[in-house]
Amino acid sequence: MDLPNCLKDIIAEYIGEYTLLDWVDESKLNWRLLSGNPNAIYLLEKNLDKMDWVWLSLNPNAIHLLEKNLDKISWKQVSLNQNAIHLLEKNLNKIDWEQLSLNPNAIPILEKNLDKVSWFYLSSNPNAIHLLEKNLDKIIWIRLSGNPNAIHLLEKNLDKINWSCLSLNSNAIHLLEKTTNKISRSRLSTNPKAIHLLEKNLNKINWGQLSTNPNAIHLLEKNLDKVDWWWLSLNPNIFKLKKFPDFN
Repeated sequence: MDLPNCLKDIIAEYIGEYTLLDWVDESKLNWRLLSGNPNAIYLLEKNLDKMDWVWLSLNPNAIHLLEKNLDKISWKQVSLNQNAIHLLEKNLNKIDWEQLSLNPNAIPILEKNLDKVSWFYLSSNPNAIHLLEKNLDKIIWIRLSGNPNAIHLLEKNLDKINWSCLSLNSNAIHLLEKTTNKISRSRLSTNPKAIHLLEKNLNKINWGQLSTNPNAIHLLEKNLDKVDWWWLSLNPNIFKLKKFPDFN
């Protein structure tokens, strides 16, 4: 039976089995950072002895593993995990409030505990804009500069922008293109929407930072001698969805 390709893709995505791209050398990857890679779960499950539970606690696709190993969880790191809200709600006494202030899915918890919020970290939270707009005096602008949902605030306060942090901001490309002299090339190398700028300035790329950029796979594949395999271990796009087999 030969299934239509579209159906194969749906089934493959449901199964969720990812394999490394052909050019990625597994022996060069770092298992500690790999534990934080959302697409590495299938590989990690086959190598449980190599997992790092601190990094795994950050992994949004590792909830099923964390739920079975509550004694191994790093609650500081899991406070940042977007898919761990149900665990955090049951363990409020274990929350790290600084990390939670960064968690975009933790807004309901944070709204009920504003006295515990870290405004330094909340300034980076893309889902906290309504809280920040009501507390402009508490905003930390260096952190807000990297917040992708804060562009309207940043455009009204250009004098408060930290251009180094703005270089990380995926929604700030139009501002960065107008002020290329202020760009941090190192931080820009991590920006998934800045590939067109990076391609024009290959000599200014920070290859360690670029190795984490999910949209830079084509550049990394062509420059294997420059790849930082440590940081590449975090890049979700070093994995591809395993093709659903043909049945004849």
